[in-house]
Amino acid sequence: MSLNNTTLQVFPVTGDVTPYYIAMQPLTTGLTAAEYVSTTCTFIPQTGVLNATATSARYADLAEVFQADKDYEPGTVVVFGGNKEITVTDISHDTRIAGVISTNPAYLMNAETQGLPVALTGRVSCKVLGPVSKGTVLTTSIYPGVAQALHQSSFIPGCILGKSLEQIDDESVQMIEIVVGRF
Repeated sequence: MSLNNTTLQVFPVTGDVTPYYIAMQPLTTGLTAAEYVSTTCTFIPQTGVLNATATSARYADLAEVFQADKDYEPGTVVVFGGNKEITVTDISHDTRIAGVISTNPAYLMNAETQGLPVALTGRVSCKVLGPVSKGTVLTTSIYPGVAQALHQSSFIPGCILGKSLEQIDDESVQMIEIVVGRF
């Protein structure tokens, strides 16, 4: 981000070479403070804080950073517990379910915190044990970090991870798209 007179130049993605310009007018000025505003955002150069309202997002999940007891790869199903805040489980239908390690969340809460982004809701890639169909309700499995189809006879309130958006025809573990949510 850089400010040139009353135009804010923003590079929203690392490596993106196309700048976006937002026309802004000075709201306040002083020896140590200046604030620039437009109809959609506010920028304070001294703090580097840009407040803006997005009407769309490039990615599709809402995530929060949690401290993990290990460095888990994206798509790993995690639960609350372990030596830190999150870990994996080998308990089927575990009610401690937290979410899925995300790759590029549309919105990331606690971004300054050390840890891993956990998708709490929305579309995300996930390790899933088949067979599952589109719309199958998912939960934790006996395989650490892997989701499976919910078995009605084992259902416990709080154990639902989300729903499958893809199909797996055999009993393999595959990375597929799911929707995280407590349906």
